Amino acid sequence: MLDRFFDLIREVPAPDDAELLFGFDELGRLRERNLRRYLETPHAPILLLGEAPGWRGMTVTGVPFTSVREVEAGVLPGLELPAQPQAPWEASSRVFWETMSAWRGPLPLSWPVYPHHPFVAGRPLTNRTPRSSEVRAGAPVAEELIRALGIETIVAVGRKAQGALAEAGIEAPAVRHPAQGGARMFTEQLLALNRAMLDG
Repeated sequence: MLDRFFDLIREVPAPDDAELLFGFDELGRLRERNLRRYLETPHAPILLLGEAPGWRGMTVTGVPFTSVREVEAGVLPGLELPAQPQAPWEASSRVFWETMSAWRGPLPLSWPVYPHHPFVAGRPLTNRTPRSSEVRAGAPVAEELIRALGIETIVAVGRKAQGALAEAGIEAPAVRHPAQGGARMFTEQLLALNRAMLDG
């Protein structure tokens, strides 16, 4: 069911300052196995769309908002880790999974609108905002995931992600990104969404 999705990821151009996460090398295969396990778990028909993978989290594990710390804590059973992870934790991942621990019912899924890891040229252990052209190139990947998994509700994680989605022709309400002081508001807004779903 997800083969087309992974094919589309690999069709998105990866310039010199972006890393293809799901290539055919050993680390790319590990990330793909982890992501498949994550996407194949039972879930709510909700997709939390972020902007791009971060070097401390998804770039290590292949799973959005998931770093070594969350894998070792067992938030998603069965995930693998590389022999020498480049970072042990990511702040946004901690906030995300703490919020998910309070979510009632099947969990939403998350995915970045740009599937590769964009970094400052020559410095792969950094993050940069994806360019408009990169966002547009990544949009069909997100659209295929939405189609394949029967997603009914899309929520942007952060205003940058919301703007990126709008550029790609996808309209979505936004919640606060958990980074840079946004943890409390992110948690409050997501749990409010959860309550509204349960009441509705």
